[in-house]
Amino acid sequence: MQADFRTQFVREPAGMRHYPALVLNADYRPLSYYPLSVWPWQEAVKAAWLDRVDIVAEYQEVVRSPSTVIRIPSVVVLKDFVKPQKRVAFTRFNLFLRDEFCCQYCGAKGDLTFDHVVPRARGGVTSWENVVAACSGCNLRKGSKSLRQSGLSLRKPPRRPGAEELRNLGRKFPPNHLHETWLDYLYWDAELQA
Repeated sequence: MQADFRTQFVREPAGMRHYPALVLNADYRPLSYYPLSVWPWQEAVKAAWLDRVDIVAEYQEVVRSPSTVIRIPSVVVLKDFVKPQKRVAFTRFNLFLRDEFCCQYCGAKGDLTFDHVVPRARGGVTSWENVVAACSGCNLRKGSKSLRQSGLSLRKPPRRPGAEELRNLGRKFPPNHLHETWLDYLYWDAELQA
């Protein structure tokens, strides 16, 4: 047990955990906005060492080996362009992102689940066009009833989102941590200076 603690401590000192690197595609755009494409500092250093990325910004802190000292990268750019996916996977996360993390019946945020607009008990299928984010209260209220029977209505009709649409929706949810060196590469809905 003591040896495990010591090994973990040596491999990952507390201060080094907090230096993520923003990862940009070869066109200098983040691979994704939500979740924001970041790597742990170790991955960024490894990719730079293997000549897979260019370092465009660095933290003040350094890491050392017996023969090398390198400043920790804060922004890296892939040397090879990664083509963005055109097809959007039907996942719980992407569904919540499409619905902007709010209930499609009452608009509440938090405690979300998903609901079949046409209940499966009535032949409804699990698809982009039939599933929406719903809070627990509305989901219980609706149950296996139709919208009309439950007295609920949709804020917007469910539909399959495009990949670019989801990327743009992700911009509405900046992460808690934004290092100052990242700001020139991130484009959230900020007012532009004239």
